[in-house]
Amino acid sequence: MSWEPELDELRRREELARRMGGEERVARQHASGRLTVRERIERLFDPGSFHETGALAGRGSYDESGELVDFLPANTVVGRGRIAGRRAVVQGDDFTIRGGAADAAIWEKAVYAERMAHDLRLALVRLVDGTGGGGSVKTLEHAGFSYVPPLPGFDLVVRNLSVVPVVAAALGPVAGLGAARVVCSHFSVIVRGTAQLFVAGPPVVAAAMGEAPDKETLGGARMQARAGAVDNVAEDEDDALDQLRRFLSYLPSNVWEAPPAVDAPDPPERRDEDLLSIVPRDRRQPYKMRRIVDAVF
Repeated sequence: MSWEPELDELRRREELARRMGGEERVARQHASGRLTVRERIERLFDPGSFHETGALAGRGSYDESGELVDFLPANTVVGRGRIAGRRAVVQGDDFTIRGGAADAAIWEKAVYAERMAHDLRLALVRLVDGTGGGGSVKTLEHAGFSYVPPLPGFDLVVRNLSVVPVVAAALGPVAGLGAARVVCSHFSVIVRGTAQLFVAGPPVVAAAMGEAPDKETLGGARMQARAGAVDNVAEDEDDALDQLRRFLSYLPSNVWEAPPAVDAPDPPERRDEDLLSIVPRDRRQPYKMRRIVDAVF
């Protein structure tokens, strides 16, 4: 007796999960100038190295005989792969399902990614494209009740900062707990023009303060980079992913390892005579610290 029918059913369900929010919402994501979460993960990791965990977590629809007829996956994709040959964990939001809202994500998946990075001592990449919290109208419709958003697993979010490298990219309108996941990192980047970051979006601000700023004015890249909420600005999503990869290349996988070593083209006996005169003898006189950095490194 063969298990092929069961394996075929698993493959069918995995294919349903890869549809994400459906063709219309995927097209809408592309029309906004943004990649889907699976396209981002494909570009982040070395080819063929990504292994997904929990692809079949979500909500199924069944017919009268109990057969699965449709499947809506959770809007968080997690797994691990290799970046420049080194293993790393990813946690990516799927905006095509409920706008990446946290109360549609099955919170255990996001926590699992944090736990995986912590326990396996691997760098964690967060690709953030959604909101946070919960208690939405959608939850009220489906569950029949609302709630105050909990913070499950946030102890791991904090603990990981002292154990493994954590990097994050704001890749769309990011609010609430999504914003918290961006800034609770060692390095964060936001995409100019298509990503914004704020505690609460324009409708909440309008209701509370009587003002009606648009998303870009409220939390666009220019605003958040000047405020220091994010470290860098990227010109597009490929640039953002490149910056995450470059930052990770400087660091070890965890605090128990040494950082990677590369052959330096700078001769160790090199001497820069400018270093003798950059710092003035008069302590009240200013000087350009970046000249020293450029001369040394």
